[in-house]
Amino acid sequence: MTGDSIRVAVIGCGIGGMAAANALLHRDIDVHVYEQAPQLGEVGAGVLITPNSLRLLDRIGLGGAVAAVGASVGEGSRYYREDGSTIAPILTVDSSGWNGMFGVHRADLLGALADAFPAERLHTGHRCVGFTQDETQAAVTFDNGREIRVDAVIAADGIHSTLRTYVAEPSAPVDSGSVAYRGLVPAQQVPWWPAGISQLWMGERRHFLVYPVRRGTLINYVGFVPSHEKTVESWSAVGDVDTLRKEFATWDSPIPRLLAEVTATNWWGLYDREPLTTWTAGRLTMLGDAAHPMLPHLGQGANQSIEDAAALSVFLAGAGPQGVPEALLAYENLRRHRTTEVQLGARANGRRYDSHFQDLAERDAEIAGSVPFRSWLYDYDAEAAALEALAGR
Repeated sequence: MTGDSIRVAVIGCGIGGMAAANALLHRDIDVHVYEQAPQLGEVGAGVLITPNSLRLLDRIGLGGAVAAVGASVGEGSRYYREDGSTIAPILTVDSSGWNGMFGVHRADLLGALADAFPAERLHTGHRCVGFTQDETQAAVTFDNGREIRVDAVIAADGIHSTLRTYVAEPSAPVDSGSVAYRGLVPAQQVPWWPAGISQLWMGERRHFLVYPVRRGTLINYVGFVPSHEKTVESWSAVGDVDTLRKEFATWDSPIPRLLAEVTATNWWGLYDREPLTTWTAGRLTMLGDAAHPMLPHLGQGANQSIEDAAALSVFLAGAGPQGVPEALLAYENLRRHRTTEVQLGARANGRRYDSHFQDLAERDAEIAGSVPFRSWLYDYDAEAAALEALAGR
């Protein structure tokens, strides 16, 4: 590290936190990560890494690691009606034709990010319980009695963020009215399943998504179904396999055949928040789900947190200790509009996928016509946008 390098604490070592830590370290910033769990781990199943974030990971030397643990998702990916009739291709490339899409198990992705980061800079067993700041530094206290003093604090502590309360008024979770059953099936149990593609079936208030992970050895599925019960924001609540099978029993035959091989499933209560009007207070800012929790219907939760990480690293690399508050505001000003568009777009896509249309032909036309929006997502370069904004300050 350089002699005048700022000191940064990242609170939370999920995908967004570890992406930020690696991006900051890549720019020679003195960064440490603090995680409340006693050891690293990631629940859930698959996540799609799309071109807009893969290009950023590639630049800090992690693209190969993602490819090594993931499964390429490409040509042949399709949207269908519940009866199996084809609606449109799923876009898996950016406008240049580069296929930068991988299905990755969340644990594998977190492992790749953690393996690239120096172990001595990652501190588990640190649950944040307090935050203070003055004009020259910020302090974070933990339940183990430790206190750290740094130049900048990055809240990457998820949808239930403790640090959000120091930035914005509390916001209630917005219930989507649906839950997602999710899990994995070994590919060897379904040798007839097509390799290397993503498939999404849509029906009345339900949709079903499938794509490969872990080098194609596992098939990741997510079944979205309506729920009128108040659920928890959980990735790991145990679901009932028979209930899941009944929800899709009459759908296109590959789905019941796949679900016949499922022995265990988890469910996830789907919530987001209204977009925040601010992410930053002095030397504290947020990224990922702490700043912009979103529904999974665009597959952008992890990808937007990686974009956050890249942009944040650009602004902080150009800041000395006294310039941190200004740098964090510049990061927020760049990122907040885009992530709001993605949050709201994910909500709209959920309504689209779940067939809230009297005329399904209208819905199908919207799906087929979504390529420009997907291209807007996938073509974006968060690092280049941050460098341009920095040059214009």
